[in-house]
Amino acid sequence: MALPLEDRSIFSVSAPPRAPSPSVVASMPLSRPRPVIGGKFLVSDRKLYIRGVTYGAFRPDPDGNEYYDLDTIERDFALMAANDINTVRIPHTTPPRSLLDAAHRHGLWVMVGLSAEQYLGFVIDKRRDCDPERELRERVRRCAGHPALLAYSLGNEIQAHVARWYGHRRVERYLERLYHVVKNEDPEGLVTYVNYPSTEYLELPFLDFLCYNVYLERHADLKAYLARLQNVAGDRPLMLTEIGLDALRNGEAAQASSLDWQIRTAFAGGCAGVFVFAWTDEWHRAGAQVDDWAFGITDCERQPKPALAAVRKAFVEAPFRDLSWPRISVVVCTYNGSRTIRDCLEGLERVDYPNFETIVVDDGSTDHTADIVGEYDVRLIRTENRGLSNARNQGMEAATGEIVAYLDDDAYPDPHWLKYLAATFAATKHAGVGGPNIAPPVDGPIADCVANAPGGPVHVLLSDWEAEHIPGCNMAFRKTCLEAIGGFDPQFRVAGDDVDVCWRLQEQGWTLGFHPAAVVWHHRRNSVLAYWKQQRGYGKAEALLKRKWPEKYNGTGQLSWAGRIYSRGLTRSLDFRPVRARGEHALLAPAHSRVVSRDSPPRGARGSRRCVEAAPPRDAAAGRRDPRAHGAGLGEHEPGALPERAFRSPLAAPAVCAASPHGAPPRASSRRAPPRAAGGRVVRGTARDPPLLSPIKSPGAVDRARGGARRAIAPC
Repeated sequence: MALPLEDRSIFSVSAPPRAPSPSVVASMPLSRPRPVIGGKFLVSDRKLYIRGVTYGAFRPDPDGNEYYDLDTIERDFALMAANDINTVRIPHTTPPRSLLDAAHRHGLWVMVGLSAEQYLGFVIDKRRDCDPERELRERVRRCAGHPALLAYSLGNEIQAHVARWYGHRRVERYLERLYHVVKNEDPEGLVTYVNYPSTEYLELPFLDFLCYNVYLERHADLKAYLARLQNVAGDRPLMLTEIGLDALRNGEAAQASSLDWQIRTAFAGGCAGVFVFAWTDEWHRAGAQVDDWAFGITDCERQPKPALAAVRKAFVEAPFRDLSWPRISVVVCTYNGSRTIRDCLEGLERVDYPNFETIVVDDGSTDHTADIVGEYDVRLIRTENRGLSNARNQGMEAATGEIVAYLDDDAYPDPHWLKYLAATFAATKHAGVGGPNIAPPVDGPIADCVANAPGGPVHVLLSDWEAEHIPGCNMAFRKTCLEAIGGFDPQFRVAGDDVDVCWRLQEQGWTLGFHPAAVVWHHRRNSVLAYWKQQRGYGKAEALLKRKWPEKYNGTGQLSWAGRIYSRGLTRSLDFRPVRARGEHALLAPAHSRVVSRDSPPRGARGSRRCVEAAPPRDAAAGRRDPRAHGAGLGEHEPGALPERAFRSPLAAPAVCAASPHGAPPRASSRRAPPRAAGGRVVRGTARDPPLLSPIKSPGAVDRARGGARRAIAPC
């Protein structure tokens, strides 16, 4: 929750806090690696799910020090650790190093707030009485290198009206400057910014991971909005840095129940972490103690509420509680894959799933692939070289699972890959489900260039969770559905089989799903020659696709995708149209918004609560509403309308809302165009506005781009 500027001391100097009594000092835990980004999640010595609470703001002492009573801090941290909380978020005040020491003694991580939102006006108005960069350097130096440090948060909720007044580009440049200031002081530190739905449109691709404060009181609303935020985040981790419910107005039992499903929904939706607002009902703002809210999971005396037990249970079972998981057969098709298949099989050995088998189909390899596979506890099927589709069919026929998951021999999965796939199948009627494929960061500069080049395996989404195409390196199907269409078409020997099977399943009336956390790491080609050979094979496959599916191609020979292609790198630079003319960030224009006044704020708060209801975006070129636009549909109400039932209490946030006294949160309409994903471009593919490249393309397609710039053809 944002604090008004009057409640903050910009130039306060932290005095040494009181030392804790010896009885509450715990022994220091063993050293642990600093967290790093591992695709959609954080990784320390192992995959790290952030299970956190916010801590503060508290009444400062006469010298302005907020975290001065280390006895209380030690007791709080000990109780947190005992309840399976592993991270503390300090939202508004950079903590003293003694607090980080206490966190480390109890095995807790700390997300440190740097309060950049305080200085925005000083910078943009070119005031000389404040140097935000110098101030941030001093704050970072206090914390840099500490073993309890999880990440730095540049700021918390730059208020929507401030961002609109100064303009999004100036705010974005300001945050990027401060990001580099932090990185210069602590190059290994992770840096984020805590955003909220009212300023979702800010484009911050430089951040290491994305954070949002989101308050929603209905399961369907939160699930839908999370799907949208995952597409905003792209390949980066997403965290919810504030969720909660006021127990004073809703009751303690309702608070416990709400936090239980909010946490479970967030982790099931692929979030890397969740912070509950707040640890305690003790809360200080605007120079006064707030006694009209009760968001804490303990009361002011640190006595546990029912919510604490609910939070602990949900955290312990994250990301999924124990279920009756369906049997899955993982099929790896390989041909001369000795260079990468060991990584693939070792990754499968780390998969956390109780009921699966691995089948390797060796399609006539002439290298040492079979010898390597023989070292692992998998089923090996050796055939003569008959092509990729035949190998996939061999695996399907041998599968004993009700779900058949396909993984390429140059890819390896996230440990929870199968759980995210299985959970999506269990919650939907999709015939197939896919997920992202991310290039490992250690493959070298050429592989990194290839990962950013056109022609790679990408997914095409019809909505935030329904796909038109899922790439073959990471796709799973119900076995009965695959058998019903006769499996894969054998004419596709090298590529194109995934595109064909997706179209055939949809032709039968089935749908395909997508889960952003069902991640596999997919090695890209590590030489220009290997990339060229791959693209030649893709070109031949597309020629077969065009002959089989002529209705899918327009007059220029381009695929006419109904959905949007999520890609990255060079694809982005090839899009010659002005960004703002494409209607991708309709939230930037508050002109078509309706302001709904909220009830009075609590005692001690300033301003009023407001909610902005964003209208569906318009196609900038045609001046009409875009029927293809999609986003997170909030519940079962009509898209574009905010249900009155979302306003449950005077202080509970409406449909999509961050808890800020000045917040103007937009509505995540089901008709809003999806944003550009981080590191990638969301591109609309239609017959009128075709993409240059489909998920599989030959280099010759680039030649067709000449002149495409004049007609503003969008690449994939």
